[in-house]
Amino acid sequence: MTSRVRILLSVMMFLQFYVWGSWYVTLVSYLSNIGFSEAMIGTIYSTTAIAALISPFFVGMVVDKFFPTEKVLAVLHLIGGVLLLVVSRVASPGVFFWILLLYTLCYMPTLALVNTISFHNMREPGEEFPRIRVLGTIGWIIAGWVLSMPKWFGGDNIEPTSIPLQIAGGVSLALGIFCFFLPHTPPKAAGKKVTAREVLGLDALVLMKERSFAVFVISSFLISIPLTFYFQLTHRFLSAEGMEAVAAKMTLGQISEIIFLWVMPFFFVRLGVKRMLIIGMLAWTVRYILFAFGDGQGALVLMFYLGIVLHGVCFDFFFVVGQIYVDKKASVDIRGAAQGFIFLVTYGAGMLIGNLAAGFVAETYATTLANGEMGHNWQMIWLIPTAMAAVVMVAFSLLFHDRVATDEDAGTAQSGEATT
Repeated sequence: MTSRVRILLSVMMFLQFYVWGSWYVTLVSYLSNIGFSEAMIGTIYSTTAIAALISPFFVGMVVDKFFPTEKVLAVLHLIGGVLLLVVSRVASPGVFFWILLLYTLCYMPTLALVNTISFHNMREPGEEFPRIRVLGTIGWIIAGWVLSMPKWFGGDNIEPTSIPLQIAGGVSLALGIFCFFLPHTPPKAAGKKVTAREVLGLDALVLMKERSFAVFVISSFLISIPLTFYFQLTHRFLSAEGMEAVAAKMTLGQISEIIFLWVMPFFFVRLGVKRMLIIGMLAWTVRYILFAFGDGQGALVLMFYLGIVLHGVCFDFFFVVGQIYVDKKASVDIRGAAQGFIFLVTYGAGMLIGNLAAGFVAETYATTLANGEMGHNWQMIWLIPTAMAAVVMVAFSLLFHDRVATDEDAGTAQSGEATT
């Protein structure tokens, strides 16, 4: 890979996740401020999961067969930028949902497309891709810092406003233009017959005949439900507890993600797959306990910071390790299908149910404060995903029996794909 291509791919990946990080974390506070109900907020957050279920059809049946990937990426980000700017001016819950759904239908396919462009233009993907992909996580981090910057310098707090959506829209438009200058990446399945079964990764269902793999898939689906509470509710929760510059402080989770991804090979050779997966699920349980019993004032605020920092363990030790486990269990001919199947199970079905559940729970435990304003019984809200994660962890530990990781697996962790 030449230096020019490396720079282009790095900028692409940085902007790709800068866009998502600019609006996703703070949206819950904005929607609450303009009077959307808890259930509606949960429904709106479910748009990313709905799009994750649909986007494989778009990528597999259309993009991979007919169009250069960089051109499709450009058009999707240009359309997405316009939709974000439009939705930033919408105050009707129903209209907001449909426009954001259209946006996520544009954005979610791009997560696969940026990987396709990257891999196509690399000589040694195992060595080169992690160095490019980490720029995406850095983009998410910088986006959070930018949103908190006005508050740092004594200005207004823009996080619970429509400005993050407008920033994301502007950056999406810029990224769309930039994509036209990316290396040419022709459709990889041109002239080939692609079936819906292949697109959905259903060829990987043969692996479900093995008990441990089936336990892993079901556990991945179930653990995706409580994890969604973090993404949907944390910004509003920490803001309600008196924390300032929340968007920037939540990026400590992405920083820890990078650190734990880097040290993962050390843990692989010592703990193995099962223990690492259990630790990942335990981290979700501990995180929500910290949120439930922490306090925004005094020394107990450290519990909130620890809960944020645990993101690295929560994500890397379960989802990245899970991707590696799937890669090792699947034969070469169905490896891609297996990864696609896990994506649908977790980011699609699991998070769809999780977002709706988080909205329902938040609405159930909404309360009226002494000053007449609406508030929440946050302790009860966080104890519910705590119980969910704990039950999944115990069931997984009892039912999952598979070989531990080898030295080869530890090396694979070096190229594990980090995400937010």
